[in-house]
Amino acid sequence: MFLVRHAKSSWKDPRLSDHQRPLNKRGKKAASEMARRLKRLGVKPDVIVSSDARRALDTAAAMAEGLGLSKEVVRPMPELYGAASKEILEIVLRFDDNWQQVMVVGHNPGFTELANRFYPHFIANVPTAGVVELRFDAPSWRHIRRDNLEFSRFDFPKNKESG
Repeated sequence: MFLVRHAKSSWKDPRLSDHQRPLNKRGKKAASEMARRLKRLGVKPDVIVSSDARRALDTAAAMAEGLGLSKEVVRPMPELYGAASKEILEIVLRFDDNWQQVMVVGHNPGFTELANRFYPHFIANVPTAGVVELRFDAPSWRHIRRDNLEFSRFDFPKNKESG
């Protein structure tokens, strides 16, 4: 599973609601860069579930494009918008077991809190366009727990070790 915080959004148009804000130029570049990094690692999610906020959907679309996937893999999920870590985990636990690799695109603080439930080292903040990879040795999504975490990785646009 990949937790992806949406990329940097634009505050240029004050008439737009929080839900309607698009990515800014830096956000588009960062989302594309993170997709390139993931593609080099062979990442190919079966589905990308995303908050239905425009900045999250734009990030999900950039991920799909950068990974060479069709736009059909992106599935808007309104309940991810503003979701706390407990709510995000409840959504993940209900994922279809036919989905082997899933990318979830959403928002803080829920994503940082959820990452810290599983990631073996404390993450103070998952920055915009940050990616936390979590692999579990579990028979189904509903069985994922910290004690069956098999592998984890954390990357973000300004990570010099990954670039």
